[in-house]
Amino acid sequence: MKAKIGILTVSDRASAGVYEDLSGKAIIATLNEYLSSEWESVYRVIPDEQPLIENALKEMADSAGCCLIVTTGGTGPALRDVTPEATEAVCSKMMPGFGELMRQVSLKYVPTAILSRQTAGIRGHSLIINLPGKPKSIRECLDAVFPAVPYCIDLLEGPFLTCNEEVIKPFRPKA
Repeated sequence: MKAKIGILTVSDRASAGVYEDLSGKAIIATLNEYLSSEWESVYRVIPDEQPLIENALKEMADSAGCCLIVTTGGTGPALRDVTPEATEAVCSKMMPGFGELMRQVSLKYVPTAILSRQTAGIRGHSLIINLPGKPKSIRECLDAVFPAVPYCIDLLEGPFLTCNEEVIKPFRPKA
């Protein structure tokens, strides 16, 4: 059975067709490199509106059955950036270590990484991770946190994700 992974781009301009969604495509390309197990994407591009983000996250987790949902955009301090608030509103558990590690990695490249509010949380059997909006930053952040993702999904009773270990090495404790 293929794992389902949600890719949610939160962008007023990309959702209006002002520009192409390069961030969502960067996530898909990265996951294609990482994963050796079969998976399919559940892909959406929506505006920066908290109710729309919450509804999309709920639909991906509850109806589509995504084991992992990765968002991009809406994590900065701007007034319209509400992705972390939407994530917190729909999650039963927050996973702050993801955001802490992503900010730590990003600070090696840009001092403005301290402005980022990325987070992660659990909704049912789904892990939701908020990524930044820039494709280069997406890869840097995913490279940092993804080794923990397959085991987290195991703990949520999700599908067993296998990785191309020449690209990314997942960590699972020895039984």
